[in-house]
Amino acid sequence: MSQKKPQMQVEQKVPENIVKKTARDTKLREAVAKRRTERLAANKTRRAQWDKNAQAYENEYKAADKSLIDNIRKAKSEGGFYVPAESKLILVVRIRGINTLNPQVRQTLRLLKLRQLHNAAFVRVNKATIEMIRKVEPYVTYGYPSRAVIKNLIYKRGYAKINGQRIPITNNNVIEQQLGKVGIHSIEDLIHEIVTVGPNFKEANRFLWAFKLRGPRGGFIAKRKSFINQGDWGNREDLINDLVKRMI
Repeated sequence: MSQKKPQMQVEQKVPENIVKKTARDTKLREAVAKRRTERLAANKTRRAQWDKNAQAYENEYKAADKSLIDNIRKAKSEGGFYVPAESKLILVVRIRGINTLNPQVRQTLRLLKLRQLHNAAFVRVNKATIEMIRKVEPYVTYGYPSRAVIKNLIYKRGYAKINGQRIPITNNNVIEQQLGKVGIHSIEDLIHEIVTVGPNFKEANRFLWAFKLRGPRGGFIAKRKSFINQGDWGNREDLINDLVKRMI
């Protein structure tokens, strides 16, 4: 009876290139996972800081409102009047088109970022800007925006100007990439800088594209008459807020 010869077991070796590829892929996966963990931790820290800043701004606004009310009541109790400080910010809205437009007026409107009908822009109050607004006054209406109107404009109609392009502000990363170097990291930081006309107002306002508004609900009254003569153009002071609310 014939005996079967024992079969020799041949050890199968994994090719060297497969071993190297597996080690490389493992190393890459670990690096990607590490970066993802670090990114998530950094984002969590940044969000916490943004929330903290927003709460600090809210407390600052409440304190300012309370101080204003207290001063008014104190002056009234003493038989006097309290006159609040003049606003350092103006919101300018263009209400007329390009027909019969003087070239000098056209250039001034461009400097104010009012290239199109119903464009709106923030302007810091100083001698130069007041002279510019007076030069184009029959073509614009302006006034002192409230904090709520500023916030609504930026949240609902706010776009960023990046490399000459109109980019929607979809998240805080868009703001941080452009304004992080001046300490503005979130949309609440941006709103606070505009509201308070802070030291970095120029950079913040330059970052914002001109607001494109629609025609006001109910329409205008008389564009060729000044506001004080039952028209539309000119200084509305605080009443600019009612107009802008109808145009957002």
